[in-house]
Amino acid sequence: MSLNYIKNFYEGCMKPPTVIGQFHTLFFGSVRMFFLGVLGFAVYGNEALHFSCDPDKREINLICYNQFRPITPQVFWALQLVIVLVPGAIFHLYAACKSINQECILQKPIYTVIYILSVLLRISLEVVAFWLQIHLFGFQVKPLYLCDAVSLRKKFTTIRCMVPEHFEKTIFLIAMYTFTVITIVLCVAEIFEIIFRRLCFLIKQ
Repeated sequence: MSLNYIKNFYEGCMKPPTVIGQFHTLFFGSVRMFFLGVLGFAVYGNEALHFSCDPDKREINLICYNQFRPITPQVFWALQLVIVLVPGAIFHLYAACKSINQECILQKPIYTVIYILSVLLRISLEVVAFWLQIHLFGFQVKPLYLCDAVSLRKKFTTIRCMVPEHFEKTIFLIAMYTFTVITIVLCVAEIFEIIFRRLCFLIKQ
């Protein structure tokens, strides 16, 4: 019985009840995760090692880098991907435990409403992540970062630090913003598809 639950849960996550939902899963699972996992590591993997300040000392570089990156972009985007997946995963786990197939989701009003609420929650989480990304990283990575050196008790109040591969990071930021917007648009379109298919089902009855 437990294997059947796992099978239903896996099928529900991999094949949502809507066409747009299936495309969203493909886009989210393959393109977005591949982009972050492969290219994200290539762009940000050695950033801390190549981040250098003047004077170039390990202590200064470390403290200034922690100011520059309160959280690394890879960690932030990985958390975003996991958190955004939670509403859908919870719904499909519930559907698997109740043995609800994909057609029932669009035929029974209560399941349709719950599914729409999970999609709305997914949209809300994406919007919050979008706002946090703007707050943390902005839209552009500048080649020079001015570090506040007061905590170092040095004669310098401001230390100039060089940000490696700043142009590549700017391109990557824009790409991640674009992926978030595409995901939000797909989620909104999925809600419209659900409503449309629900209306068609009611008309046929």
